[in-house]
Amino acid sequence: SSQRQLISALKLFAKFYPECKIEGLQLQRPKKSNFLPTVLSKEEIIQLIKVTTNIKHKLCITLLYSAGLRIGELIELKIKDIDLHRKLIKITQSKGRKDRYIPLSEVCIPMLQNYLDSHKPIEYLIEGAHKRQRYATTSVRSFLKKSCQLAGIKKHITPHSLRHSYATHLLENGTDIRYIQVLLGHRRPETTMIYTHVQSEALQQINNPLDLIVKQMELSNKNKLNSWDKQH
Repeated sequence: SSQRQLISALKLFAKFYPECKIEGLQLQRPKKSNFLPTVLSKEEIIQLIKVTTNIKHKLCITLLYSAGLRIGELIELKIKDIDLHRKLIKITQSKGRKDRYIPLSEVCIPMLQNYLDSHKPIEYLIEGAHKRQRYATTSVRSFLKKSCQLAGIKKHITPHSLRHSYATHLLENGTDIRYIQVLLGHRRPETTMIYTHVQSEALQQINNPLDLIVKQMELSNKNKLNSWDKQH
């Protein structure tokens, strides 16, 4: 993606600023690689939250998963964006300059109240070492890595993996993909459709042709044996 953006920028620059003397630019945009996201199971999510003892770290992990937040959205959250009465989280001017509301998890509410009472943040929900200071994204990645080790999770997990897990589990629970698109703040439905490729429960329900052949052969042999028994 970075290479494609760079090539596009160079071509646009040469077009609108001919004085740059860039001529005969023959750059080809490389094809984008399509990778499936890494997703945690529901059991792994619970274990990850359980092993995280620090209340601030636990809240971060819970919010990243239960609200499907991007890491940038998490550290930009302000106290005023949390509506405990309506049980909603307001995401303000996120990617694509869009606002959206996300339901606040019932499980998260007592954890959130406990955190607010003990840490008493002033402006940002998750503050750094100093009040009114955003929490560092590097800190989030660091404690998430440690929690994954404690939980015995071998997969390569990033904060965005929790967002992927949220979307995948919603889909597995039967949530309409159009609602998932709204909750995630995706502009295009094609972006959300990637989760149809990783929902394990749906994939597990697909009958493998080899298994079907073996079952048919076993059934056929069983019928032949029953027929032989009846004749003798």
